[in-house]
Amino acid sequence: MHHNSDTMADSPEKSPKKVLRDAARHVRSTLSPDQIRIKSAAISLHLMEILEGIDPVMVYVSKPLEVSTHRILEDLICRKKKVVVPIIQQDTRTLRLSCLTDPSCLVESTFRVMEPIGNEIPMTAAEVRAVIVPMLAFDRKGNRLGYGAGYYDRFLEENPHLIKIGLAFSCQETSALPADTHDVRMDLIITENGVIDCRVHEDSKKNSPVNTLK
Repeated sequence: MHHNSDTMADSPEKSPKKVLRDAARHVRSTLSPDQIRIKSAAISLHLMEILEGIDPVMVYVSKPLEVSTHRILEDLICRKKKVVVPIIQQDTRTLRLSCLTDPSCLVESTFRVMEPIGNEIPMTAAEVRAVIVPMLAFDRKGNRLGYGAGYYDRFLEENPHLIKIGLAFSCQETSALPADTHDVRMDLIITENGVIDCRVHEDSKKNSPVNTLK
C-alpha cells in the first residue's frame, strides 16, 4: 500500500528491497492514528533518556505514518539543546542541515517533508553528535530499510562519527534485512517497547562510534 507521503523514491523494478518496502508500508499502514500517537509518545520518552548529555542532535521531521518526531523536536528545544533538521537537496540527492529553533517555521517542501525553508540556520554535519533516522523496517543487527533514494545512507557513510539512532514501531521489525555494502547500520533502534543496542553485534562495530554514547 502506497501513500503520497511515502514517495521518497523507489526504483521501478520489483527488487527484493522493493518487495520488502511494499510489505513494510502495508504493516505500518495498519496502525491507527491513535496507535501511532501513543507509540510515538513512548518512543519519545525512551529517546530522551538516551540523549541525555548529547548535543547537538539531528532529527528528521516526521511525515504521516512515521514515528512522530514533533514532540521530540519541541522537547529538545525546551531542554536548550541545539536541534538540527535535514533539508533534501533533490538535484544532488544529498542532505543539507539547518538548526531549528522554532518548529512553527517548518513548511511543506520536497517529498512533502516539512523543512525550515526561508528560515535556515546552516549547520555542518561535523558539528552534530547524533542523528535520529526514520525507517520503514529494521532488524536487530541495525540494518535499516529506508525509502530507496539513499539520502541517509550517503549522509551516514560520509559522517561515521555520528551516533546513529533509528526510530520505528515494533511491528516494523523483521528477522533479517538484505544489506548492501553502502548500507550503514544503526547503533541503536528505539521502538515503543524500548531500546535495542545493535552494537552488541561484533560485525556492526565498523560503522559505530567508539565505545560509548556519552
